[in-house]
Amino acid sequence: MLDIVLYLFIGVIFIQMLYYVLVFGKFSFAKNVTNQPKRIPISVIVCAKNEEENVKKFVPLLLEQNYPDFEVVLIDDSSSDNTLEIFEEFEKKYSNIKLVKVINNEAFWGNKKFALTLGIKAAKNEYLLFTDADCYPTSPNWIKEMSSHFTLKKTIILGYGAYEKINHSFLNKLIRFETALTATQYLGWAKIGKPYMGVGRNLAYKREEFFKVNGFIDHMKLRSGDDDLFINQAATSENTTLCFSKESFTYSKPKTSFKDWFNQKRRHVSTATYYKAWDRFQLGLFFISQLLFLILAVGLLLLQHQWILVASLIAFRYLFAWISLGYAAGKLNEKDVVLWYPILEISLIVTQLNVFFTNLFSKPVHWK
Repeated sequence: MLDIVLYLFIGVIFIQMLYYVLVFGKFSFAKNVTNQPKRIPISVIVCAKNEEENVKKFVPLLLEQNYPDFEVVLIDDSSSDNTLEIFEEFEKKYSNIKLVKVINNEAFWGNKKFALTLGIKAAKNEYLLFTDADCYPTSPNWIKEMSSHFTLKKTIILGYGAYEKINHSFLNKLIRFETALTATQYLGWAKIGKPYMGVGRNLAYKREEFFKVNGFIDHMKLRSGDDDLFINQAATSENTTLCFSKESFTYSKPKTSFKDWFNQKRRHVSTATYYKAWDRFQLGLFFISQLLFLILAVGLLLLQHQWILVASLIAFRYLFAWISLGYAAGKLNEKDVVLWYPILEISLIVTQLNVFFTNLFSKPVHWK
């Protein structure tokens, strides 16, 4: 019986190696491609609901971008604070701002996708670059870096949306580790021609891609998924590429309480259940292999069944995973979290398991 468990353990490690080396490695060991800057007109789209403090700080950073031809489309999604008033002041001050005011609609009340659809239709340019109201670009060359990857064929650009670092915070390390791991997954799959998600904090596409799939119509009733569900439906190996130069990153303020972050993860996981069958399978297989690796490793070591072989297999798995994620973290400017890798991985597995069971019994709350 224990030999069967050992063989299962070896099989789990083999599956893990397929992910860390063949899939994630496509991004981890990829060279960053530097493209010539383009001068195509860009519409930067920002949707905000009750974000008065954030838009005061971050909209000016968008307007200071080093790019010759762009507009900023500010969408106020029926805010109850002073967000709309702040947007109106920006509109008066800057000629390249377009303001979209969303009035409560009974059918789509509180639905970010409805607000984004209005903004996309109002944009004057065909090439769209998205970020969130609580995000800011890491450099004045953000638009230039992201837009440089557009070609006649590549009309969807996947970027990286990072979180700010908070010193001496384990939760912050966990959040940034999970964000980097998720990015390594979706960027790796995109590299091998199987894009399945992107993040609305840093995402670009040509407007025609939006209308090809009738926008968000197939999942309009779901409050989340304006980024990942859209990409899951619209992205292909032919039309999708990625941008991961450090000047192309955006940053957001991370959650500072475990409860808030846990609820955020619940929303993300609930959306993933609507991905294509293959994408649900590969994501599920990776998580199950992580969980089984942890359980089987502990069990075999406690039972001391061929413990030298088991310990060697554990070391082998951690070595390759550490190398793969280490290179990815270097590209994503998250090197410090890799030093905590084994502890963060175990913490994340436990959290994800908790999220899964919690979502079985209650639905998460979405857009504000």
